[in-house]
Amino acid sequence: MPPTLALLLTTCFVVFLFWRDLRERPRVTRALWIPLLWMLITESRSVSQWLGFWGTYNSPADLADGSPLDRLVFLSLEVVGLLVLVRRRVSWSTLLSRNVWLMIFLAYCGLSIVWSDFPFVALKRWIKSLGLPLMFMILATEPDPREALVRLIKRSAYVLVPFSILLIKYYPSLGREFSPWSGAAMNTGVTTNKNELGYVCLILGLLLFWHFVTTLRREKTPKRRKELFLTAGFLCMICWLLYMANSATSLMSLAVGVSIVMFLGLSFVNRRHTVSYLIAALVTLSYAELAFGVTDTLIAYLGRDSGLSGRVELWNELRSMVISPIIGAGFESFWLGTRAELLWAHHWWRPNQAHNGYLETYLNLGWIGVMLLLAWIASAFAKARATLLSDFDFGRLQLAVIATVLVYNYTEGALKGLHPLLFLLYIVAMEYPRARSSSAGNASRPGAETRPSRRTQAHKSSIAWRNHRLEPSEP
Repeated sequence: MPPTLALLLTTCFVVFLFWRDLRERPRVTRALWIPLLWMLITESRSVSQWLGFWGTYNSPADLADGSPLDRLVFLSLEVVGLLVLVRRRVSWSTLLSRNVWLMIFLAYCGLSIVWSDFPFVALKRWIKSLGLPLMFMILATEPDPREALVRLIKRSAYVLVPFSILLIKYYPSLGREFSPWSGAAMNTGVTTNKNELGYVCLILGLLLFWHFVTTLRREKTPKRRKELFLTAGFLCMICWLLYMANSATSLMSLAVGVSIVMFLGLSFVNRRHTVSYLIAALVTLSYAELAFGVTDTLIAYLGRDSGLSGRVELWNELRSMVISPIIGAGFESFWLGTRAELLWAHHWWRPNQAHNGYLETYLNLGWIGVMLLLAWIASAFAKARATLLSDFDFGRLQLAVIATVLVYNYTEGALKGLHPLLFLLYIVAMEYPRARSSSAGNASRPGAETRPSRRTQAHKSSIAWRNHRLEPSEP
C-alpha cells in the first residue's frame, strides 16, 4: 500500500472513531480536551519536535535551556486549565486536606529550588510539574469523573495507536531509529525511542484492559458488544506495538498490572485481605529469589543481560556522585552542569536520568524526598484498599496502577517531570470528593427524561471522583 494512501485511511479511521465517540453524547465537557492535549503531547513528541524546531540534545546545556515553544504550550494548557477550575469553584482547601502527603511532597520539591545549582531551571520545571495535579482536577470536576477518565484514555488511544502503526510500517524515517552503538533498528512510533513507545503501550494497555473487564460486567446489549469488540481490537494493536517496541520493563510492568486486575476479580478473593495477599506475594517472591535466583532467570528470559543494559554500572557511579544524601541536588537539578557532562563523557548513550525512579528522587531530593514520596504512595495504597470495598472496579485499578508504577521504576525513572506514568499515578492517588446534588443524580440515572446542560453539569454535578458507584450504563 502506498504511504499516502495508508496515511489517508488511518486519518479517516481516527476521524470515524472520534465521530463515534462524540455521537454517543458522553457526560463530559469540552474542558476534557485540555488533559487530552496534555496526554497526547507527553505520550508522543513535543510540539517543537513534531515541527522540527527542537529535539537534538548535543550538550547538557540544551537540556537546561529546553524549548521556548514547548514551555509556551505547557504554560498555556496550565493557564487555561486553571481558569476552568476557577469557574468550577474548586475547593482548594478540600484538595489540600484530602491529599496531605502529596502536597507536602510538592511543597518540599518547591523548597528544594533554594539549594539548587540551577534555581531558575528548577523553578521552570517545578511550575511545569504543577500541571499534573491541574489536569487531574479537570478530570475530577467533570460531571462524571469515571466516564471522563475512560474517554480520556480511549481518545488518546484513538490517536497514538493507529498513527504509531502507520509510522512504523509506512514512514520508517519517523517511526524507527537506529542504535548509535550497535546499529540495530528500533521501533519508536509516535514517540522518540522504544522505551517511550513501551510505556505508552503500558498505560493504554492497562487502562483499556481494565475498561474491557469492567464493560464485561454490564448488561448485555448491542452497544456493549460493539464496545467490547472495539476495545479488544485496540488491545491487539497495543500488543503488536509492545512486541515491536521490545521494551522489557514495560512488558513486565503491564503483566503485573493485568495480573492484579484479574486476580482481584476472582470469586474466591476476599477484598478485605489485600494486605495479606501483598505480604504473601512478597514473601513468595523473596523465597523464590533466595532459593532459585528467579531475577536472573527472568532477565535472561526477557533477553537482557545481568547488568540491565548498563544500568547497574550507572547506579554505582551515581551513588558515588551524590551531593547531599539528606536534601539532594534540588528539584530536577542533578542532571545539569558538570555532573551531566562527566556522565555523558563516560557513557556513549548520554543518560539524562538514573533509570531508577527511587534513585532519581534520591539524587534530586535526598532521603527526605524519598521518604515523602514513599509516604505519599503508602497513603495512596491505603486509599485504594478502602476504595476496593466501596467501589470495586476503580479500587482494583488503583492497586494495579500503584503496583505497576512501583515495578516500572526499578529500571526506569518515571517519578519525575511530566512522565505519563506519573500522571497516571496522580489520577488514581489523588482524591477530590464532592457532595451529591439532585440534578446530577437525575442526570446519571438511566432513562432520565431531562439532562442539564454541560455547563450546568460542570458547575453543579456532584458525582465524586472516588467513593461513588455508576449504575449499569452503556459505555
